[in-house]
Amino acid sequence: MTDPLGLIGSQAAQGGGGIKPVQPAPGAVNAQGESFKDLLMQNLQKVNSLQNDATKAIEDLNTGKRDDLETVLMATQKADTAFRMLQQVRNKLMDAYSELQQIRV
Repeated sequence: MTDPLGLIGSQAAQGGGGIKPVQPAPGAVNAQGESFKDLLMQNLQKVNSLQNDATKAIEDLNTGKRDDLETVLMATQKADTAFRMLQQVRNKLMDAYSELQQIRV
């Protein structure tokens, strides 16, 4: 049997099948130097602020400080869309994590 990747010989030469620490992937940081975690946290904060804006707009409408229903509906729709998008990102991450758990080592 041949070893096209050279993995069998390299493990034997290193004195066993020791596990090497995982190095970050080359694409783990984007061109601006931000990691995926930073981008995710920024988007979480943005969704939170959109939801707070929508809540404030609804409260202003109820108290009479605001009388334009279109602005309130627009703020609510923006917050809803952003939250649904965030939910889809979460679902995709959970699917990827469960697939990684099923990989046999």
